[in-house]
Amino acid sequence: MNSDYVIAFLASTAGAATPLVLASTGELVAERSGVLNLGLEGIMLVGAVAGFSVTLHTGSLGLGLLAALAAGMALALVFAFLVLTLQTNQVATGLALTLFGIGLSAFLGRDLVGQTVTPLPRLDLPILSELPFVGPLLFRFDGVVYGSLALVAIVAWLLAKSRIGLQIRAVGEAPHSAHAIGMPVVRLRYASVLFGGALAGLGGAYLSLALTPMWAEGMTAGRGWIALAQVVFATWKPRGVVLGAYLFGGVTVLQFHGQGLGLAVPSEFLSMLPYLATIVVLVIICRNPQTILLNKPMSLGQNFRAD
Repeated sequence: MNSDYVIAFLASTAGAATPLVLASTGELVAERSGVLNLGLEGIMLVGAVAGFSVTLHTGSLGLGLLAALAAGMALALVFAFLVLTLQTNQVATGLALTLFGIGLSAFLGRDLVGQTVTPLPRLDLPILSELPFVGPLLFRFDGVVYGSLALVAIVAWLLAKSRIGLQIRAVGEAPHSAHAIGMPVVRLRYASVLFGGALAGLGGAYLSLALTPMWAEGMTAGRGWIALAQVVFATWKPRGVVLGAYLFGGVTVLQFHGQGLGLAVPSEFLSMLPYLATIVVLVIICRNPQTILLNKPMSLGQNFRAD
């Protein structure tokens, strides 16, 4: 196996992992605050079509990414209003949001199928990008790839070291106690859910503006559900989100390389490899229930009402 093949494989893995890093990081913050948003798949699809449509009509990738962020936040706001203000069931509302997002994205994108846009440009860093092996492996990605990794580091620091991070964790662990000492539980949960929606929308836009710069109905292909699973796999820790996303990204890329190499394996089996790998990893993680119980926010999925 030559170095060019290794570089191509690892570089493709980073691209495939980035949407999951973004969506999972946002959902991790929301779940840390005690809110379970099962609508990620729908939010990612709406973000993908919004980002693609705005980029196609304006020619600006920056405006496309902003549109995806806004679209993700708008759907997350609807979800937050229903579960935090109207006290609807989080699981049922999230599932409904996914179905709504799938339908809405198909409707909005009905005239966009088959059209393409110029993908996000890669950043060529002087000297560093020209280094043998290391250059193309580490210094020739687009800005969103680097930004997603920096974002994970920032979120990890905020949750572990900052006042706002402590408050988010407090309302996720013991919302009534947090409310009793004056913390704005509902407001913090609103902010966390909106943050998660924004990143899910951005993750969807990365699919339609960078990974495959076009719009196709259902192009997320279950990545929203994988992002939800990765939060559990990561045991609600940011560094685990990166590990899980790059593992899934590697397996996703492996299926295409396997087909390209002409492996005598049914294409259907190769296509299901990423999802099979996710299930296997979750089973392994959940064999030790203490790992989950020690890190899971105690009020996850439970509504809170200030009396």
